[in-house]
Amino acid sequence: MYQQIAFLEAPTTSFIQSLEKAVNNSVGSLIPQALEFLKDLVIAILILYLGKKLIKYGLHILERYFNKLKMEASVSGFLLALIKAVIYILLVAIIVVNVLGIERSSIAALIGSAGLSIGLALQGGLSNFAGGVLILLMKPFRVGDYIISGGNEGTVTAIDIFYTRLVSLDNRLIVMPNGILSNNNIVNVTNEPNRRLELLLPIEYAENIQRVKELILNLLYQNDKILKDEEIRVFVSSLNDSSISIGLRVWVASEDYLTLKWQLLEEIKNQFDTNGIRIPFNQLDVTIRKQV
Repeated sequence: MYQQIAFLEAPTTSFIQSLEKAVNNSVGSLIPQALEFLKDLVIAILILYLGKKLIKYGLHILERYFNKLKMEASVSGFLLALIKAVIYILLVAIIVVNVLGIERSSIAALIGSAGLSIGLALQGGLSNFAGGVLILLMKPFRVGDYIISGGNEGTVTAIDIFYTRLVSLDNRLIVMPNGILSNNNIVNVTNEPNRRLELLLPIEYAENIQRVKELILNLLYQNDKILKDEEIRVFVSSLNDSSISIGLRVWVASEDYLTLKWQLLEEIKNQFDTNGIRIPFNQLDVTIRKQV
């Protein structure tokens, strides 16, 4: 019986020894490969860190050069963002191919197989990029302009590769995709140096129209924000059911438009009150009947 047990133990021991030898050989070959990969990974991280610093420094120099050329802020911002994106893509490609040792053929095959899906996924991004290029070429607005588009309005602070940033009057940041922006109607409020301000003022039919017009004209000529070399008009705009609409048209510098509008509305109301000119408003008569 001892001979049978010894006979069974011999193959088992041989198998275990073979397994241990195979494991030792595998581990022995994997350790150098792991150390080599860690070394390459550390080098890749170091190159990426230094590359980011150099890119940031180079973009800063390029921005100063653009400013020296007095390039428009919208154009220089777009070019800097585009150059930054391209350089980062090249940096990552260099690290992957030359440092991590991934074969170019493998990368090309991966890009080829994923190209269609990436293209579909980035369809909106490509549309935004094309929209940004169109905005820079056609120049419907520039950085610093106040625009209205798609229900949003604000001052343009930046035109990036994919998005345009606006700041509203109440200091909210509005980020609009360039693709949508380039396909929508755009109202550039500050494109021209001067704007025409038009107001409609209702008065009662009992008021003297000529007296009201002279009162408004005197008020307009005394205001410093109104451009006196442009047309100043006060006229009867319409005869309504319960009021006469007096219209006024003046020209003002674009940056003073809202300030002048608020100022005129307040001053005209005060003048109307002082001179007893009544502004009609809707009234409701309620009759209460008692049942007998």
